[in-house]
Amino acid sequence: MSGQLQVASDDGAERCTFCPRDAAGPCASCRRPVCGDCCTLTEGGVKTWAICLDCDRKKGSSLAGPWAGFGMFLVLILVVLAGAVALLAWLGG
Repeated sequence: MSGQLQVASDDGAERCTFCPRDAAGPCASCRRPVCGDCCTLTEGGVKTWAICLDCDRKKGSSLAGPWAGFGMFLVLILVVLAGAVALLAWLGG
């Protein structure tokens, strides 16, 4: 067989986790490959993302929760910075 190409691995399309069809892309939550029939689209965001049916049943297809968490993270940073400024002002005189 010298001089001929040999297949080292299967380079075919990735399969959906839930059915035998080819996957269209990964789930936005769990990153498992899903096809167009086995996913739902997100709500409440600028960009539309696909979420698998398992994640949709568990968490829902809304992005309000992650955005609220991000907002609370920003508020926490502001509170820490305000505390640092207050401490420096108190120490400075």
